[in-house]
Amino acid sequence: MSRTLASRLATAALALAVTAGLGLATAGPAGAVANGKVVPDGKYQFSVKLTMTGIPTADGGRRNSACSGALIHPQWVVTAGHCFRTFDGVRVDRPVADLTTATVGRADLTGDGGQVATVIAVRQSPTNDLALAKLDQPVRGIKPIALAHRPPQVGAIVRLTGYGADTSVDPVPSTVLRTGLFAVTEVADSTIGVTGRYPHPDTSACPYDSGAPYFVERGRRGPALVSVESFGPDCPHSDVETTSRVDNIAYWIRQAIQG
Repeated sequence: MSRTLASRLATAALALAVTAGLGLATAGPAGAVANGKVVPDGKYQFSVKLTMTGIPTADGGRRNSACSGALIHPQWVVTAGHCFRTFDGVRVDRPVADLTTATVGRADLTGDGGQVATVIAVRQSPTNDLALAKLDQPVRGIKPIALAHRPPQVGAIVRLTGYGADTSVDPVPSTVLRTGLFAVTEVADSTIGVTGRYPHPDTSACPYDSGAPYFVERGRRGPALVSVESFGPDCPHSDVETTSRVDNIAYWIRQAIQG
């Protein structure tokens, strides 16, 4: 059964509601990017884990959640717009949790590599399910990922990195970064459709992969971000995943960062 964006978020909220108020639940190792591969430390360091602690709920309580993202500037992370929304689903230009932290450049979250910063501001794209999160301090020693300035062609191969769960059933955010390869199936005005290719045909994004980067690898020129995870069916799956384009709002992104 296809899962809408709303149901993905509801599943994530339910999974973490029991930990209301004091950090994410502890659990054993969990996979991110269903049927993906573990990323070794030092690889794809621009990848970001966003941890939201104390998100207000409709009944006046608090819940915790998480998203993935990518460093695109020493002080800015790109992620999904719906990662910053009120309990009634309205996307907002501010952190909604009591505390939102960004862990950058740490493939294994149980280690101490990379850097951790606090999200202090948010900018929502006016057209795409995409947001920019400003950090309280610049990230040093980690190269941000470049933005693509044109969309990939249908059939192109892109890579995803994320800290999501490995299933939609009782999902738990991962403690390790995982990756997989995807084929572009369609390019629309504000979205790009992708399907899993490697290591399995049903390699797919999962809850808490929201905002995770899809990028092309360009050899010595380095990777270029083409889109971020938005929504799709229950995972793992071999159907189309919908992602939010970056190239068509690259100018807005630059203006938002400079402003």
